[in-house]
Amino acid sequence: MTGTKRLARAGFEHLESGFDFVFGARWNPLYFLGALAWFFYWIVAVSGIYLYIFFDSGVHSAYESVEYMTHTQWYAAGIMRSLHRYASDALVVVVLLHVIREYIMDRYKDARWFSWIVGIPMLWLLYASGISGYWVVWDQLAQYVAIATTEWLDTLPLFGEPIARNFLHETVLSGRFFSLMVFIHIAVPLILLFVMWIHIQRHMHPSVNPPKGLALGSLAMMLGLSLAYPAVSQGPANLNQVPSTVGLDWFYLTLYPLLDVYSGEMLWVVVIAATFGLVIMPWFPPRHRAAAAKVDLPNCNGCGRCVADCPYSAITLEPRSDGDYHPKEAVVDAAKCVSCGICAAACPTASPYRRRAALVPGIELPDATIAYLRRASTEAVEHLSGPARVLVYGCQTGVPIEDLQDSAVAAVKIPCLGALPPSFLDFVISRRMVDGVLLVGCREGDCRYRLGQEWTRQRLAQQRDPYLPGRVSRERIAICWAGIGQLGKTAVQLEAFRNRLSGLAGSTGNGNLATASAQAAEHMETHG
Repeated sequence: MTGTKRLARAGFEHLESGFDFVFGARWNPLYFLGALAWFFYWIVAVSGIYLYIFFDSGVHSAYESVEYMTHTQWYAAGIMRSLHRYASDALVVVVLLHVIREYIMDRYKDARWFSWIVGIPMLWLLYASGISGYWVVWDQLAQYVAIATTEWLDTLPLFGEPIARNFLHETVLSGRFFSLMVFIHIAVPLILLFVMWIHIQRHMHPSVNPPKGLALGSLAMMLGLSLAYPAVSQGPANLNQVPSTVGLDWFYLTLYPLLDVYSGEMLWVVVIAATFGLVIMPWFPPRHRAAAAKVDLPNCNGCGRCVADCPYSAITLEPRSDGDYHPKEAVVDAAKCVSCGICAAACPTASPYRRRAALVPGIELPDATIAYLRRASTEAVEHLSGPARVLVYGCQTGVPIEDLQDSAVAAVKIPCLGALPPSFLDFVISRRMVDGVLLVGCREGDCRYRLGQEWTRQRLAQQRDPYLPGRVSRERIAICWAGIGQLGKTAVQLEAFRNRLSGLAGSTGNGNLATASAQAAEHMETHG
Protein backbone atom coordinates (compact mmCIF):
# COMPACT_ATOMS: atom_id res chain seq x y z
CA MET A 1 0.00 0.00 0.00
CA THR A 2 1.43 3.38 -1.03
CA GLY A 3 1.98 6.24 1.38
CA THR A 4 -0.78 8.26 -0.29
CA LYS A 5 -3.26 5.43 0.04
CA ARG A 6 -2.24 4.85 3.66
CA LEU A 7 -2.93 8.52 4.37
CA ALA A 8 -6.31 8.26 2.61
CA ARG A 9 -7.10 5.11 4.60
CA ALA A 10 -6.24 6.85 7.86
CA GLY A 11 -8.51 9.74 6.88
CA PHE A 12 -11.37 7.41 5.99
CA GLU A 13 -10.94 5.53 9.26
CA HIS A 14 -11.08 8.86 11.10
CA LEU A 15 -14.44 9.48 9.41
CA GLU A 16 -15.57 6.00 10.39
CA SER A 17 -14.63 6.71 13.99
CA GLY A 18 -17.11 9.59 13.96
CA PHE A 19 -19.79 7.27 12.65
CA ASP A 20 -18.83 4.73 15.33
CA PHE A 21 -19.49 7.39 17.94
CA VAL A 22 -22.93 8.17 16.50
CA PHE A 23 -24.15 4.72 15.42
CA GLY A 24 -21.86 2.28 17.21
CA ALA A 25 -19.52 -0.11 15.42
CA ARG A 26 -22.22 -2.71 14.84
CA TRP A 27 -24.54 -0.22 13.08
CA ASN A 28 -21.93 1.92 11.33
CA PRO A 29 -23.33 2.39 7.78
CA LEU A 30 -19.80 2.71 6.31
CA TYR A 31 -19.18 -0.93 7.26
CA PHE A 32 -22.32 -2.11 5.47
CA LEU A 33 -22.29 -0.15 2.21
CA GLY A 34 -22.69 -3.28 0.07
CA ALA A 35 -25.51 -4.62 2.23
CA LEU A 36 -27.22 -1.21 2.22
CA ALA A 37 -27.06 -1.21 -1.58
CA TRP A 38 -29.02 -4.46 -1.61
CA PHE A 39 -31.50 -3.05 0.89
CA PHE A 40 -32.09 0.13 -1.10
CA TYR A 41 -32.42 -1.91 -4.29
CA TRP A 42 -35.28 -3.91 -2.77
CA ILE A 43 -37.00 -0.71 -1.61
CA VAL A 44 -36.77 0.61 -5.17
CA ALA A 45 -38.07 -2.68 -6.56
CA VAL A 46 -41.02 -3.01 -4.18
CA SER A 47 -42.06 0.63 -4.52
CA GLY A 48 -41.67 0.41 -8.31
CA ILE A 49 -43.97 -2.62 -8.50
CA TYR A 50 -46.62 -0.76 -6.52
CA LEU A 51 -46.32 2.34 -8.71
CA TYR A 52 -46.60 0.30 -11.89
CA ILE A 53 -50.09 -0.86 -10.82
CA PHE A 54 -51.40 2.70 -11.20
CA PHE A 55 -49.11 3.86 -13.99
CA ASP A 56 -50.48 4.45 -17.49
CA SER A 57 -47.76 4.00 -20.10
CA GLY A 58 -49.48 6.13 -22.73
CA VAL A 59 -47.64 9.22 -23.94
CA HIS A 60 -50.46 11.58 -23.07
CA SER A 61 -51.67 9.84 -19.91
CA ALA A 62 -48.37 9.02 -18.18
CA TYR A 63 -48.10 12.44 -16.59
CA GLU A 64 -51.75 12.38 -15.40
CA SER A 65 -51.33 8.94 -13.81
CA VAL A 66 -48.22 10.09 -11.94
CA GLU A 67 -50.06 13.21 -10.78
CA TYR A 68 -52.92 11.02 -9.52
CA MET A 69 -50.46 8.94 -7.49
CA THR A 70 -48.67 12.00 -6.17
CA HIS A 71 -51.64 14.10 -5.09
CA THR A 72 -54.86 12.06 -4.99
CA GLN A 73 -53.33 8.90 -3.54
CA TRP A 74 -50.59 10.75 -1.67
CA TYR A 75 -50.99 8.56 1.44
CA ALA A 76 -49.88 5.39 -0.43
CA ALA A 77 -48.71 5.79 -4.02
CA GLY A 78 -47.40 9.27 -3.29
CA ILE A 79 -45.25 7.97 -0.45
CA MET A 80 -44.16 5.04 -2.63
CA ARG A 81 -43.09 7.47 -5.35
CA SER A 82 -41.00 9.44 -2.89
CA LEU A 83 -39.51 6.25 -1.44
CA HIS A 84 -38.71 5.14 -4.98
CA ARG A 85 -36.90 8.40 -5.63
CA TYR A 86 -35.00 8.69 -2.37
CA ALA A 87 -34.01 5.01 -2.24
CA SER A 88 -32.68 5.35 -5.81
CA ASP A 89 -30.56 8.33 -4.79
CA ALA A 90 -29.37 6.52 -1.66
CA LEU A 91 -28.43 3.53 -3.82
CA VAL A 92 -26.13 5.73 -5.92
CA VAL A 93 -24.52 7.23 -2.81
CA VAL A 94 -23.75 3.91 -1.09
CA VAL A 95 -22.50 2.30 -4.32
CA LEU A 96 -20.08 5.15 -5.05
CA LEU A 97 -18.91 5.19 -1.42
CA HIS A 98 -18.46 1.42 -1.61
CA VAL A 99 -16.25 1.77 -4.70
CA ILE A 100 -14.18 4.54 -3.10
CA ARG A 101 -13.80 2.64 0.16
CA GLU A 102 -12.74 -0.61 -1.49
CA TYR A 103 -10.10 1.32 -3.42
CA ILE A 104 -8.78 3.19 -0.39
CA MET A 105 -8.71 0.00 1.70
CA ASP A 106 -6.84 -1.77 -1.14
CA ARG A 107 -9.49 -4.47 -1.51
CA TYR A 108 -9.71 -4.73 -5.25
CA LYS A 109 -6.46 -6.36 -6.34
CA ASP A 110 -5.20 -9.93 -6.63
CA ALA A 111 -8.00 -12.48 -6.21
CA ARG A 112 -10.52 -9.71 -5.52
CA TRP A 113 -10.33 -8.46 -9.10
CA PHE A 114 -13.41 -10.47 -10.03
CA SER A 115 -15.82 -8.56 -7.77
CA TRP A 116 -14.24 -5.27 -8.82
CA ILE A 117 -14.58 -5.99 -12.55
CA VAL A 118 -18.16 -7.25 -12.19
CA GLY A 119 -18.96 -4.05 -10.31
CA ILE A 120 -18.10 -1.86 -13.33
CA PRO A 121 -21.07 -2.89 -15.53
CA MET A 122 -23.19 -2.57 -12.39
CA LEU A 123 -22.38 1.16 -12.38
CA TRP A 124 -23.53 1.50 -16.00
CA LEU A 125 -26.71 -0.47 -15.33
CA LEU A 126 -27.43 1.55 -12.19
CA TYR A 127 -27.26 4.86 -14.04
CA ALA A 128 -29.21 3.48 -16.99
CA SER A 129 -31.94 2.37 -14.58
CA GLY A 130 -32.17 5.75 -12.90
CA ILE A 131 -31.96 7.90 -16.00
CA SER A 132 -34.61 5.87 -17.84
CA GLY A 133 -36.86 6.30 -14.81
CA TYR A 134 -37.04 10.03 -15.41
CA TRP A 135 -38.37 9.48 -18.92
CA VAL A 136 -41.52 7.62 -17.86
CA VAL A 137 -42.82 10.48 -15.68
CA TRP A 138 -42.90 12.63 -18.82
CA ASP A 139 -42.68 16.01 -17.14
CA GLN A 140 -40.39 18.87 -18.14
CA LEU A 141 -37.38 17.21 -16.50
CA ALA A 142 -38.15 14.04 -18.43
CA GLN A 143 -38.32 16.06 -21.64
CA TYR A 144 -34.91 17.59 -20.94
CA VAL A 145 -33.38 14.22 -20.05
CA ALA A 146 -34.88 12.49 -23.09
CA ILE A 147 -33.63 15.09 -25.56
CA ALA A 148 -30.19 15.42 -23.97
CA THR A 149 -29.75 11.64 -23.74
CA THR A 150 -30.81 10.88 -27.31
CA GLU A 151 -28.66 13.67 -28.71
CA TRP A 152 -25.72 12.30 -26.74
CA LEU A 153 -26.40 8.78 -28.01
CA ASP A 154 -26.65 10.07 -31.57
CA THR A 155 -22.99 11.11 -31.40
CA LEU A 156 -22.14 7.40 -31.46
CA PRO A 157 -22.21 5.59 -34.82
CA LEU A 158 -24.74 3.06 -33.59
CA PHE A 159 -28.07 4.08 -35.09
CA GLY A 160 -29.08 4.30 -38.73
CA GLU A 161 -31.22 7.36 -38.06
CA PRO A 162 -30.99 9.92 -35.25
CA ILE A 163 -33.20 8.82 -32.34
CA ALA A 164 -33.47 12.41 -31.11
CA ARG A 165 -35.87 13.08 -33.96
CA ASN A 166 -38.53 11.23 -31.93
CA PHE A 167 -38.67 14.31 -29.73
CA LEU A 168 -38.88 17.05 -32.36
CA HIS A 169 -42.50 17.88 -31.55
CA GLU A 170 -45.64 16.33 -30.09
CA THR A 171 -46.92 14.75 -33.30
CA VAL A 172 -43.67 12.81 -33.85
CA LEU A 173 -43.41 11.07 -30.46
CA SER A 174 -44.73 7.53 -30.77
CA GLY A 175 -46.56 5.68 -28.06
CA ARG A 176 -44.60 2.55 -29.02
CA PHE A 177 -41.33 4.36 -28.40
CA PHE A 178 -42.60 5.47 -25.00
CA SER A 179 -43.64 1.90 -24.14
CA LEU A 180 -40.13 0.82 -25.07
CA MET A 181 -38.73 3.25 -22.50
CA VAL A 182 -41.02 1.78 -19.84
CA PHE A 183 -39.82 -1.71 -20.78
CA ILE A 184 -36.19 -0.59 -20.51
CA HIS A 185 -36.84 0.90 -17.08
CA ILE A 186 -38.13 -2.50 -15.94
CA ALA A 187 -35.65 -4.73 -17.77
CA VAL A 188 -32.42 -2.94 -16.86
CA PRO A 189 -32.95 -3.23 -13.06
CA LEU A 190 -33.64 -6.95 -13.51
CA ILE A 191 -30.34 -7.32 -15.37
CA LEU A 192 -28.70 -5.28 -12.62
CA LEU A 193 -30.05 -7.72 -10.01
CA PHE A 194 -28.52 -10.64 -11.91
CA VAL A 195 -25.13 -8.92 -12.10
CA MET A 196 -25.34 -8.08 -8.38
CA TRP A 197 -25.79 -11.80 -7.73
CA ILE A 198 -22.70 -12.58 -9.81
CA HIS A 199 -20.82 -9.86 -7.92
CA ILE A 200 -20.96 -11.82 -4.64
CA GLN A 201 -20.48 -15.34 -5.99
CA ARG A 202 -16.90 -15.61 -4.76
CA HIS A 203 -17.88 -14.56 -1.24
CA MET A 204 -18.63 -17.15 1.42
CA HIS A 205 -21.48 -15.95 3.65
CA PRO A 206 -21.98 -12.69 1.71
CA SER A 207 -23.46 -9.78 3.63
CA VAL A 208 -26.58 -8.81 1.68
CA ASN A 209 -28.68 -7.73 4.65
CA PRO A 210 -27.66 -4.80 6.87
CA PRO A 211 -28.27 -5.06 10.64
CA LYS A 212 -31.97 -4.74 11.43
CA GLY A 213 -31.51 -1.54 13.39
CA LEU A 214 -29.59 0.09 10.57
CA ALA A 215 -32.12 -1.09 7.98
CA LEU A 216 -35.13 0.10 9.98
CA GLY A 217 -33.42 3.41 10.75
CA SER A 218 -32.65 3.98 7.06
CA LEU A 219 -36.22 3.16 6.08
CA ALA A 220 -37.63 5.45 8.77
CA MET A 221 -35.36 8.26 7.62
CA MET A 222 -36.56 7.93 4.02
CA LEU A 223 -40.19 7.71 5.10
CA GLY A 224 -39.75 10.92 7.07
CA LEU A 225 -38.10 12.56 4.08
CA SER A 226 -40.93 11.35 1.84
CA LEU A 227 -43.52 12.97 4.09
CA ALA A 228 -41.60 16.21 4.62
CA TYR A 229 -40.37 16.66 1.03
CA PRO A 230 -42.47 14.47 -1.28
CA ALA A 231 -41.21 13.88 -4.81
CA VAL A 232 -43.26 15.92 -7.31
CA SER A 233 -43.27 16.44 -11.07
CA GLN A 234 -42.00 19.60 -12.76
CA GLY A 235 -44.95 20.39 -15.01
CA PRO A 236 -46.12 18.39 -18.05
CA ALA A 237 -43.71 17.90 -20.95
CA ASN A 238 -44.39 19.94 -24.08
CA LEU A 239 -42.19 19.20 -27.08
CA ASN A 240 -43.41 22.38 -28.75
CA GLN A 241 -41.63 24.40 -26.08
CA VAL A 242 -38.13 24.27 -24.61
CA PRO A 243 -38.11 24.11 -20.79
CA SER A 244 -36.48 27.24 -19.45
CA THR A 245 -35.57 25.85 -16.00
CA VAL A 246 -35.51 22.31 -14.61
CA GLY A 247 -34.43 20.93 -11.25
CA LEU A 248 -31.81 18.22 -11.73
CA ASP A 249 -31.29 15.11 -9.65
CA TRP A 250 -27.56 15.54 -9.21
CA PHE A 251 -27.09 11.94 -8.08
CA TYR A 252 -28.00 10.62 -11.54
CA LEU A 253 -27.72 13.62 -13.85
CA THR A 254 -24.32 14.96 -12.84
CA LEU A 255 -22.88 14.92 -16.37
CA TYR A 256 -25.84 16.43 -18.17
CA PRO A 257 -24.96 20.12 -17.67
CA LEU A 258 -21.60 19.33 -19.28
CA LEU A 259 -23.43 18.50 -22.52
CA ASP A 260 -24.23 22.21 -22.80
CA VAL A 261 -20.52 23.05 -22.61
CA TYR A 262 -18.67 20.19 -24.27
CA SER A 263 -19.42 18.05 -27.29
CA GLY A 264 -21.05 14.67 -26.89
CA GLU A 265 -18.01 12.99 -28.44
CA MET A 266 -15.69 14.55 -25.86
CA LEU A 267 -17.94 13.42 -23.00
CA TRP A 268 -18.00 9.88 -24.39
CA VAL A 269 -14.19 9.90 -24.44
CA VAL A 270 -14.15 10.94 -20.78
CA VAL A 271 -16.70 8.33 -19.72
CA ILE A 272 -15.07 5.50 -21.67
CA ALA A 273 -11.60 6.49 -20.42
CA ALA A 274 -12.88 6.48 -16.83
CA THR A 275 -14.40 3.04 -17.36
CA PHE A 276 -11.17 1.72 -18.85
CA GLY A 277 -9.25 3.17 -15.90
CA LEU A 278 -11.50 1.26 -13.49
CA VAL A 279 -10.98 -1.93 -15.49
CA ILE A 280 -7.16 -1.86 -15.32
CA MET A 281 -6.90 -0.71 -11.71
CA PRO A 282 -6.60 -4.23 -10.19
CA TRP A 283 -3.45 -4.80 -12.25
CA PHE A 284 -1.92 -1.34 -12.32
CA PRO A 285 0.49 -0.69 -10.85
CA PRO A 286 1.57 -4.36 -10.73
CA ARG A 287 2.67 -5.78 -7.40
CA HIS A 288 3.96 -9.05 -5.97
CA ARG A 289 1.13 -11.36 -5.02
CA ALA A 290 1.48 -13.54 -1.94
CA ALA A 291 1.48 -17.29 -2.58
CA ALA A 292 -1.85 -19.06 -2.32
CA ALA A 293 -2.58 -21.58 0.43
CA LYS A 294 -1.08 -25.01 -0.14
CA VAL A 295 -2.48 -28.41 0.85
CA ASP A 296 -0.22 -31.11 2.32
CA LEU A 297 -2.06 -34.34 1.53
CA PRO A 298 -0.32 -36.57 4.13
CA ASN A 299 -1.75 -34.29 6.82
CA CYS A 300 -5.15 -33.64 5.22
CA ASN A 301 -8.06 -35.90 6.15
CA GLY A 302 -10.67 -34.00 4.16
CA CYS A 303 -12.54 -32.78 7.24
CA GLY A 304 -13.79 -29.69 5.39
CA ARG A 305 -13.11 -27.11 8.12
CA CYS A 306 -10.95 -25.03 5.80
CA VAL A 307 -13.71 -25.14 3.19
CA ALA A 308 -16.28 -23.86 5.69
CA ASP A 309 -14.03 -21.06 6.95
CA CYS A 310 -12.62 -19.71 3.66
CA PRO A 311 -14.11 -16.22 3.12
CA TYR A 312 -13.81 -16.38 -0.69
CA SER A 313 -14.88 -19.94 -1.59
CA ALA A 314 -11.33 -20.68 -2.72
CA ILE A 315 -11.26 -24.21 -1.27
CA THR A 316 -13.36 -27.20 -2.23
CA LEU A 317 -13.46 -30.86 -1.24
CA GLU A 318 -12.61 -33.21 -4.10
CA PRO A 319 -12.19 -37.00 -4.45
CA ARG A 320 -8.92 -38.25 -2.99
CA SER A 321 -6.01 -38.26 -5.44
CA ASP A 322 -3.31 -40.08 -3.43
CA GLY A 323 -5.05 -43.38 -2.68
CA ASP A 324 -5.45 -42.58 1.03
CA TYR A 325 -8.39 -44.16 2.84
CA HIS A 326 -9.95 -40.74 3.49
CA PRO A 327 -12.51 -40.17 0.71
CA LYS A 328 -11.93 -36.41 0.23
CA GLU A 329 -9.11 -33.88 0.07
CA ALA A 330 -8.99 -30.09 0.15
CA VAL A 331 -8.19 -28.38 -3.16
CA VAL A 332 -7.22 -24.70 -3.37
CA ASP A 333 -8.18 -22.53 -6.34
CA ALA A 334 -5.17 -20.18 -6.44
CA ALA A 335 -7.10 -17.67 -8.57
CA LYS A 336 -9.59 -17.15 -5.73
CA CYS A 337 -7.21 -17.35 -2.75
CA VAL A 338 -6.38 -14.02 -1.07
CA SER A 339 -3.66 -15.53 1.17
CA CYS A 340 -5.40 -14.60 4.42
CA GLY A 341 -4.40 -17.81 6.24
CA ILE A 342 -7.82 -18.30 7.84
CA CYS A 343 -7.89 -21.83 6.41
CA ALA A 344 -4.65 -22.74 8.21
CA ALA A 345 -6.10 -21.69 11.56
CA ALA A 346 -9.14 -23.86 10.87
CA CYS A 347 -7.05 -26.98 10.26
CA PRO A 348 -7.00 -29.33 13.30
CA THR A 349 -3.38 -30.30 12.52
CA ALA A 350 -2.13 -26.69 12.88
CA SER A 351 -0.94 -27.19 16.44
CA PRO A 352 2.28 -25.78 17.90
CA TYR A 353 2.52 -28.81 20.21
CA ARG A 354 3.65 -31.15 17.44
CA ARG A 355 7.23 -32.26 18.09
CA ARG A 356 7.73 -35.81 16.81
CA ALA A 357 6.99 -34.86 13.22
CA ALA A 358 7.61 -31.71 11.27
CA LEU A 359 5.04 -29.00 11.97
CA VAL A 360 3.27 -29.16 8.61
CA PRO A 361 -0.53 -28.91 8.83
CA GLY A 362 -2.99 -30.07 6.21
CA ILE A 363 -3.16 -26.58 4.71
CA GLU A 364 -1.16 -23.39 5.25
CA LEU A 365 0.41 -20.37 3.55
CA PRO A 366 3.86 -20.98 2.04
CA ASP A 367 4.88 -17.41 2.98
CA ALA A 368 3.57 -17.63 6.56
CA THR A 369 3.79 -21.23 7.71
CA ILE A 370 2.59 -22.55 11.05
CA ALA A 371 6.17 -23.61 11.81
CA TYR A 372 7.29 -20.02 11.25
CA LEU A 373 4.50 -18.76 13.51
CA ARG A 374 5.63 -21.08 16.32
CA ARG A 375 9.26 -20.07 15.89
CA ALA A 376 8.40 -16.36 15.73
CA SER A 377 6.23 -16.64 18.84
CA THR A 378 8.81 -18.46 20.94
CA GLU A 379 11.65 -16.18 19.84
CA ALA A 380 9.60 -13.03 20.44
CA VAL A 381 8.84 -13.86 24.10
CA GLU A 382 12.25 -15.34 24.89
CA HIS A 383 13.68 -12.20 26.46
CA LEU A 384 10.55 -10.79 28.13
CA SER A 385 10.89 -9.98 31.80
CA GLY A 386 8.96 -8.46 34.66
CA PRO A 387 5.33 -8.87 35.66
CA ALA A 388 2.44 -8.80 33.19
CA ARG A 389 4.39 -10.01 30.17
CA VAL A 390 2.26 -9.77 27.03
CA LEU A 391 2.53 -11.22 23.54
CA VAL A 392 0.67 -9.15 20.94
CA TYR A 393 -0.61 -10.80 17.76
CA GLY A 394 -1.72 -8.35 15.07
CA CYS A 395 -2.86 -8.19 11.44
CA GLN A 396 -0.13 -7.65 8.86
CA THR A 397 -1.83 -4.61 7.30
CA GLY A 398 -3.20 -3.15 10.51
CA VAL A 399 -1.80 -1.25 13.48
CA PRO A 400 2.04 -1.20 13.60
CA ILE A 401 2.16 -3.38 16.73
CA GLU A 402 5.96 -3.56 16.55
CA ASP A 403 5.95 -0.03 17.99
CA LEU A 404 4.37 -1.40 21.18
CA GLN A 405 7.32 -3.63 22.05
CA ASP A 406 9.39 -3.13 25.19
CA SER A 407 10.99 -5.33 27.82
CA ALA A 408 7.62 -6.83 28.79
CA VAL A 409 5.79 -6.71 25.45
CA ALA A 410 6.54 -8.70 22.29
CA ALA A 411 4.75 -8.52 18.94
CA VAL A 412 4.16 -11.00 16.13
CA LYS A 413 2.37 -10.09 12.91
CA ILE A 414 0.15 -12.50 11.00
CA PRO A 415 -1.78 -12.07 7.72
CA CYS A 416 -5.12 -11.91 9.54
CA LEU A 417 -6.20 -12.38 13.12
CA GLY A 418 -8.33 -15.25 11.85
CA ALA A 419 -5.09 -16.98 10.76
CA LEU A 420 -4.07 -17.61 14.39
CA PRO A 421 -4.97 -21.14 15.57
CA PRO A 422 -6.47 -20.98 19.10
CA SER A 423 -3.98 -23.64 20.18
CA PHE A 424 -1.24 -21.00 20.00
CA LEU A 425 -2.93 -19.07 22.82
CA ASP A 426 -2.95 -22.23 24.88
CA PHE A 427 0.68 -22.89 23.92
CA VAL A 428 2.16 -19.56 25.05
CA ILE A 429 -0.02 -19.20 28.17
CA SER A 430 -0.03 -22.76 29.53
CA ARG A 431 3.73 -23.03 29.02
CA ARG A 432 4.18 -19.83 31.03
CA MET A 433 5.90 -18.01 28.19
CA VAL A 434 3.73 -14.94 28.85
CA ASP A 435 1.12 -13.80 31.33
CA GLY A 436 -1.37 -12.73 28.67
CA VAL A 437 -2.05 -12.35 24.96
CA LEU A 438 -3.49 -9.27 23.28
CA LEU A 439 -5.08 -9.86 19.87
CA VAL A 440 -5.12 -6.75 17.68
CA GLY A 441 -7.41 -6.94 14.66
CA CYS A 442 -8.95 -4.61 12.12
CA ARG A 443 -11.59 -2.09 13.11
CA GLU A 444 -14.59 -3.82 14.65
CA GLY A 445 -17.01 -4.89 11.94
CA ASP A 446 -14.50 -4.20 9.16
CA CYS A 447 -12.25 -7.24 8.79
CA ARG A 448 -9.95 -6.91 5.77
CA TYR A 449 -10.69 -10.53 4.91
CA ARG A 450 -14.39 -10.33 5.79
CA LEU A 451 -14.72 -13.23 8.27
CA GLY A 452 -11.53 -13.16 10.32
CA GLN A 453 -13.10 -11.26 13.19
CA GLU A 454 -16.21 -13.41 13.38
CA TRP A 455 -14.36 -16.71 13.23
CA THR A 456 -11.91 -15.50 15.91
CA ARG A 457 -14.78 -14.58 18.22
CA GLN A 458 -16.50 -17.91 17.70
CA ARG A 459 -13.33 -19.97 18.18
CA LEU A 460 -12.51 -18.23 21.44
CA ALA A 461 -16.09 -18.67 22.62
CA GLN A 462 -15.93 -22.41 21.77
CA GLN A 463 -18.67 -21.99 19.17
CA ARG A 464 -16.57 -22.95 16.16
CA ASP A 465 -13.84 -25.52 15.53
CA PRO A 466 -11.06 -25.38 16.43
CA TYR A 467 -11.99 -24.31 19.95
CA LEU A 468 -9.84 -22.48 22.44
CA PRO A 469 -9.17 -25.12 25.12
CA GLY A 470 -11.21 -24.65 28.28
CA ARG A 471 -8.11 -24.77 30.48
CA VAL A 472 -6.97 -21.39 29.17
CA SER A 473 -7.87 -18.53 31.48
CA ARG A 474 -10.09 -16.17 29.51
CA GLU A 475 -8.93 -13.31 31.70
CA ARG A 476 -5.48 -13.64 30.15
CA ILE A 477 -6.71 -12.90 26.64
CA ALA A 478 -7.93 -9.55 25.34
CA ILE A 479 -8.98 -8.30 21.92
CA CYS A 480 -8.49 -4.82 20.53
CA TRP A 481 -10.15 -3.79 17.28
CA ALA A 482 -8.29 -0.82 15.82
CA GLY A 483 -7.63 0.94 12.53
CA ILE A 484 -4.25 1.52 10.96
CA GLY A 485 -3.94 4.96 12.55
CA GLN A 486 -5.08 3.95 16.04
CA LEU A 487 -1.79 2.95 17.60
CA GLY A 488 -2.54 5.25 20.52
CA LYS A 489 -5.83 3.51 21.23
CA THR A 490 -4.08 0.14 21.06
CA ALA A 491 -1.37 1.31 23.48
CA VAL A 492 -4.02 2.48 25.96
CA GLN A 493 -5.83 -0.85 25.81
CA LEU A 494 -2.54 -2.73 26.14
CA GLU A 495 -1.70 -0.79 29.29
CA ALA A 496 -5.17 -1.45 30.73
CA PHE A 497 -4.78 -5.14 29.93
CA ARG A 498 -1.38 -5.29 31.64
CA ASN A 499 -2.80 -3.60 34.72
CA ARG A 500 -5.55 -6.20 34.77
CA LEU A 501 -3.01 -9.00 34.48
CA SER A 502 -1.01 -7.55 37.38
CA GLY A 503 -4.06 -7.87 39.58
CA LEU A 504 -4.59 -11.54 38.81
CA ALA A 505 -3.40 -14.17 41.24
CA GLY A 506 -0.17 -15.72 40.03
CA SER A 507 0.80 -12.91 37.65
CA THR A 508 4.42 -12.69 38.71
CA GLY A 509 7.69 -12.54 36.91
CA ASN A 510 7.69 -16.31 36.35
CA GLY A 511 4.29 -16.15 34.67
CA ASN A 512 2.38 -18.70 36.83
CA LEU A 513 -1.13 -19.36 35.53
CA ALA A 514 -4.35 -18.42 37.21
CA THR A 515 -7.16 -20.93 37.49
CA ALA A 516 -9.03 -21.39 34.22
CA SER A 517 -12.02 -19.09 33.94
CA ALA A 518 -15.40 -19.92 32.43
CA GLN A 519 -16.29 -16.33 31.62
CA ALA A 520 -18.14 -15.65 28.38
CA ALA A 521 -16.17 -14.66 25.29
CA GLU A 522 -17.39 -11.09 25.28
CA HIS A 523 -15.48 -10.37 28.51
CA MET A 524 -12.27 -11.13 26.64
CA GLU A 525 -12.60 -7.97 24.55
CA THR A 526 -11.44 -4.54 25.58
CA HIS A 527 -13.18 -1.48 24.16
CA GLY A 528 -11.77 1.97 23.54
